[in-house]
Amino acid sequence: MSARTTEGHQYLCIDLKSFYASVECVDRGLDPMTAHLVVADATRTDKTICLAVSPALKALGVRNRCRVFQIPEGLDYIMAPPRMARYIQKSAEIYGIYLRWMSKDDIHVYSIDEAFFDVTPYLDLYGMSARELGERIREDVVRSTGIPATCGVGSNLYLAKVALDITAKHSPDFFGELNEESYRRTLWAHQPITDFWRVGPGIAARLERMGIRTMGQVALSPAEPLFREFGIDAEILIDHAWGVEPCTMADVKAYRSKTHMLASAQVFGCNKSFQEARLVVKEMLDDLSQQLVAQGQEASAVQVWAGYALTDDEKQELRRLGGRAWRYSGLGSHGMGRLLSPTSSVRELKRAAMQAWDQNVVRDREVHRVGVSLLDLRDEQAPGVQLDLFTDPVAREREHRRQQAINAVKGKFGQNALLRAADLLPGAEARNRHTQIGGHRAR
Repeated sequence: MSARTTEGHQYLCIDLKSFYASVECVDRGLDPMTAHLVVADATRTDKTICLAVSPALKALGVRNRCRVFQIPEGLDYIMAPPRMARYIQKSAEIYGIYLRWMSKDDIHVYSIDEAFFDVTPYLDLYGMSARELGERIREDVVRSTGIPATCGVGSNLYLAKVALDITAKHSPDFFGELNEESYRRTLWAHQPITDFWRVGPGIAARLERMGIRTMGQVALSPAEPLFREFGIDAEILIDHAWGVEPCTMADVKAYRSKTHMLASAQVFGCNKSFQEARLVVKEMLDDLSQQLVAQGQEASAVQVWAGYALTDDEKQELRRLGGRAWRYSGLGSHGMGRLLSPTSSVRELKRAAMQAWDQNVVRDREVHRVGVSLLDLRDEQAPGVQLDLFTDPVAREREHRRQQAINAVKGKFGQNALLRAADLLPGAEARNRHTQIGGHRAR
């Protein structure tokens, strides 16, 4: 067992219960815990995913993140269209409630509906235990917004998350509490192992092949086979099996990514031809280059990828492969274009991207999804860049000013205030994508 611990700390992990569905219920004057409501876009096909399902519907057997056609027949429910801008607004409002209780330095927002808190410095201040403080914060959220919340308490960040995911979500009072000893006593035999944070189906399948099905078995297994299978990630897996997490809130706040990139991706409702998908990639580059200019950054490389629509033979092969489907080849293509020097020029980015697209994407395959990444970002004023003889600095500066002007107009009047003629072509997606957040309706 690792000797690293976070002695004396107490952490909370608070999750806003069925957040999107709860927001829709509250806005309709309904009780989030008793109303039958799903958040899904009815304008799409019945294969569209339900972004959230109210707790009452879950109790009737409706799976979270199911597709609309999978909702059992005969159930009476409300289908609310997604309103991502509203959910972001409500999440920010709830973050303001958290700030009533503690400093932002002791809060880590994990997702739109979940956050971690280091409550260690506040227990003496408020004269409460970690559980009591968690209850008070949760009650404040419910009283102020009507949104129900679930809370986990742990002696480290990992145990707080597991207390939330496994203990609290199955507790009548929506509260769970774990330390290293109680974790081993109560959860070492828990199944499925995928209920534990950071253990997905792929890791579970690899553990299964080793005869390991529980966290207790991971903890008591010889370390060498685990390191042989998982590499350095085995250290995290073994630590978590023992209920150990050396990372603190200060470590989280101090972390800075060593790689910087901008990316955009889209899954198409209807498959597109090579040329139609190529047009969407160019639209994405328009948007990404505008982001570069707005952030005062430049990219040194651009990567494009395409995921193909599956043929009947490929679908059959994927079903045969089952859990090993990720190994299947031929599902997509990707390519990278290097730039002569870092740039935010949409013309230069498109030139490199289209060359990579044309050289790598199969022309006679229908495309189901595409993506673009701008890599190796740097500040546009950063020193040490080698000047090249093939770029007209006057033309580049003129284009940069034009992009700044476009950003100003779009910032004031919306992303669709200025469009290129190509954005009106059949198969173009920019206008529709600009009305979405995260691929879902903004309003």
